[in-house]
Amino acid sequence: MTSHELQYVVVHGYRRAYRRLGSGPALLLIHGLACDSSTWDDVVEPLAEHFTVIAPDLLGHGDSDKPQGDYSVGGYANGMRDLLTVLGVDRVTIVGHSFGGGVAMQFAYQFPERTERVVLVSSGGLGPEVTPVIRMLTLPGAGAALAVATARPWRPLVAASMRAIASPRLKATRDLGEVSRIYESFAEPRTRAAVRRLTTHVIDWRGQYVTMTDRTYLAELMPVMVVWGRDDMVIPVEHALNARDASLSDVRVFEDSGHFPHKDHPALFARQIIDFVRANPPASYHRGRWRAMLRRGDQAALTAVPDSSSSASAVV
Repeated sequence: MTSHELQYVVVHGYRRAYRRLGSGPALLLIHGLACDSSTWDDVVEPLAEHFTVIAPDLLGHGDSDKPQGDYSVGGYANGMRDLLTVLGVDRVTIVGHSFGGGVAMQFAYQFPERTERVVLVSSGGLGPEVTPVIRMLTLPGAGAALAVATARPWRPLVAASMRAIASPRLKATRDLGEVSRIYESFAEPRTRAAVRRLTTHVIDWRGQYVTMTDRTYLAELMPVMVVWGRDDMVIPVEHALNARDASLSDVRVFEDSGHFPHKDHPALFARQIIDFVRANPPASYHRGRWRAMLRRGDQAALTAVPDSSSSASAVV
């Protein structure tokens, strides 16, 4: 089976599309806002040499159903748990890109007993700043504006123009190839509706208002790696530094990379994942340790002073 073949399963009455490849420890890849599982195509096969790779299309995205359902971060985390349960997978290393990073953090928070490690890639949930284009999706009338912007007469021309000027050498155009695919997906009314519901759960016109930084101290109980592109124009690389100062000390910044480091440098990205898993034994959930950490978390938040000298950051 190739990385491009989709499989389907029905969970709670809705069709979920996913890709599954390889064997070994389970690795769950969660894509970002308005993308789908094909965003991982460049890294799925090298990762599948070491892992059982599971890459779903989130509800409301790709070939999965797009109901009027729960598009909250917690709802998506529940959906990932249920999909894994149906597929017979108990524990995973979870990799989340952009909005998918927020889902990954929420999954680890809600289901620590099922999470071995976490990798956050250009992740949401680590600061308020986000590109104005995404913030505009939350404004009244955004759905109608998207319908006009993606209308058939000019949609092929706009998408082709984005792809034509996309260049890995220029920061401003590096991600336009992927953006063109996102733009084309907005032509489908159910996709537009799903993405707008999703964004309003985590973003308003000022930026991201849902954050996990108040709970990152729990990373002491679980290996976490953060990967970012230096030239990210969707969520700024400064959020990687926020992560480092918020107890997530294993931070990797890719040079010559934008919001999609797994597409800009797929071989390097895959190697970082493989090495991270090899170097970090899976987390072992213990209810007493988790309870003790939660009980002292509030007091630690009041008294802790970030010590950057204890944090490790790599530029790769």
